[in-house]
Amino acid sequence: MCGIMDYDYFLNSKIKNTKPSGIRKFFDIANEMDNVISLSIGEPDFQTPWHIRETGIKSLEKGKTWYTPNRGLSQLRVEICKYFKRRFGVEYHPDTDTLVTVGGSEAIDGALRCIVEQGDEVLIPQPSFVCYEPLTVMAGATPVIIETKAENEFRLTPEEIEEKVTEKTKLLILPYPNNPTGASMRKEDYEAIAPVIEKHNLLVLSDEIYAELSYGSEPVSFASIKGMKERTIIVSGFSKSYAMTGWRLGYALGPEPIISQMTKLHQYAIMSAPTTAQYAAIEALQNGDSDIHEMRDQYDMRRRLIVDSFNSMGLSCFEPKGAFYVFPCIMSTGLGSEEFASKLLMSKHVAVVPGNAFGDCGEGFVRVSYSYSVAHIKEALKRIKAFIDELQ
Repeated sequence: MCGIMDYDYFLNSKIKNTKPSGIRKFFDIANEMDNVISLSIGEPDFQTPWHIRETGIKSLEKGKTWYTPNRGLSQLRVEICKYFKRRFGVEYHPDTDTLVTVGGSEAIDGALRCIVEQGDEVLIPQPSFVCYEPLTVMAGATPVIIETKAENEFRLTPEEIEEKVTEKTKLLILPYPNNPTGASMRKEDYEAIAPVIEKHNLLVLSDEIYAELSYGSEPVSFASIKGMKERTIIVSGFSKSYAMTGWRLGYALGPEPIISQMTKLHQYAIMSAPTTAQYAAIEALQNGDSDIHEMRDQYDMRRRLIVDSFNSMGLSCFEPKGAFYVFPCIMSTGLGSEEFASKLLMSKHVAVVPGNAFGDCGEGFVRVSYSYSVAHIKEALKRIKAFIDELQ
């Protein structure tokens, strides 16, 4: 007779003990309900621009469905490097410093697995995207959380790094423009932390997936700061700026010794990124600047609408300068983040994400995405106001 299998015996404890994403929890509940307006997922409501889709379609029609080189199509790598030089003034070599990945997420995971190991520490400013901390643990290192402050618009300071750095610290993650807060680091902010990074001989993983969604000033790459290119692995991609989330295409740029090891991992784990997406991305980089500007203008209008609306409701909300999220403080309601999100969903059928899904210091806030249509946002805001009024 077969006994009951003890699967816990077989499972990797690091994976098993990792909590599921707090973002998806409320999205999944909302999906089972009727008449729900979701402001919970960070996905552009725009379709991928037609000329980009058409290029992908034509590549299929021409039978371009084989594996690409492990690092990605040569032409795509050239265009990525041209783009980075054009937009940020930083030069990378397409053959040695560039790796095309399956979304930015693979690049983050690959960088962590190739850089850190048991005994290392990784500095992670929070609130920040949910993947950094668990991927650090899965890579065998210890996450060390830096709690950024609302009064400083969640920017990272040299003092906050100094307070947490130890002789075991190997890597600092820079998650700017930030998900969930919308915070951005200005050039002077980056210049202020650069000496601390150099002093403690740290590497930096700079997640710049939202760089093109910057408001009020031109985006700045951390690699453009004097002396930092040699210490920085850039992670970016096409999901946010070109509305290409489902194409699953990202890239990493950095020093050749690190990119070569990431490429080795990529060879064994992935082989190559989706071929059709790579051809589409070449078109995006060559002819998609106007698409970025058009979508960014729309997001900017929505950003101002939603910030003004939350402040008028009495939910304090600083003005985010990047990405497509706002992070209103809900402490005035007397509810915790999860309680607020749960009651709002159940009573008014509006889905937002509790701030503590992005780290304990996100307690007292909720993340609201404005990557939705104006009509969608206005109806959601109307329901949220009704909810706030009923609490008073």
